[in-house]
Amino acid sequence: MNREFKDAIENSPIIAAIKNDAELHQCLTCDSRVIFILYGDICNIADIVDTVKSAGKIALVHLDLIGGLNAKEIAVDFIKKYTRADGIISTRPQLIKHAKELSLYTVMRFFVIDSMAYDNIEKQLHAVRPDFIEILPALMPKVISRICDLSPVPVIAGGLISDKEDVMQMIQAGAISISSTNEKVWFL
Repeated sequence: MNREFKDAIENSPIIAAIKNDAELHQCLTCDSRVIFILYGDICNIADIVDTVKSAGKIALVHLDLIGGLNAKEIAVDFIKKYTRADGIISTRPQLIKHAKELSLYTVMRFFVIDSMAYDNIEKQLHAVRPDFIEILPALMPKVISRICDLSPVPVIAGGLISDKEDVMQMIQAGAISISSTNEKVWFL
């Protein structure tokens, strides 16, 4: 993994996750050095990424949420060839593997809904080896702590973060950073 990406996350532990154009323009003024792009389509994703990059920020595209792209490796090729994105986020192991082959940063997203998630996360981590994993929902300090203990890669906690106390609980549980679509959290 590129040291710049890891340093950016360690030095700016709040990641702005954006889901519309208004949030795109708002995130440009926050201290977050890494921006998770959770919206767009094949017609505008390059422009969204360019806006983030022009502000000197690291742009990661949530590939599963981009309209017009499917869950195949060609979608990763598209992001690499036609945008200046630094990396991708996905729940799909094959997309993470392919992005790593193309030297893109990778964040594999997991939803923890029951105890079987632990085994799934451990299995996927050994098979896929993403740069980071993102655990949703975040507001489960014991769960985040347990996943941090089993994970050989850094953990990002995302979802339902609403204030500084939430951020601090997740960091204390072992998460390297948090991601949030809550604009108030971006400016803590």
